[in-house]
Amino acid sequence: MSYVTEFPAADPQESVAHFLRRLSVETDCADVHHAITQQEQDFVLLHVVGQPEQFARRHLPGAIHLPWSAINAETMAQWPESTLFVVYCAGPHCNGADRAALKLSRLGLPVKIMIGGITGWEDEHFAFASDERSQDE
Repeated sequence: MSYVTEFPAADPQESVAHFLRRLSVETDCADVHHAITQQEQDFVLLHVVGQPEQFARRHLPGAIHLPWSAINAETMAQWPESTLFVVYCAGPHCNGADRAALKLSRLGLPVKIMIGGITGWEDEHFAFASDERSQDE
């Protein structure tokens, strides 16, 4: 018996529920990129880590810089309560997106984490807002 089969696979209905739960709180770089480039962005994209100069140097197109530590009822009041927020941070080694998602959830706001963050975006070779080629996308 291999390590793969040591634990039996979940019942298909259990798997459906599991993956639906994950997809309800996560999105990925490719889906965010597609929404942005196809003018289908129906969410607010928040860059939730770093200093303003780091954000100015490299961030996703259309992102708003709002560090997770600044998220509170007052800062979020500018958006309707039904607004979906997609948060991202530096990458898998960073928990800023998790912190932001937790704060937004506690405020009763819908949120998804963009898994991979800046590292994932770069791995996919997508342009950053500071890239010259991002103007063409």
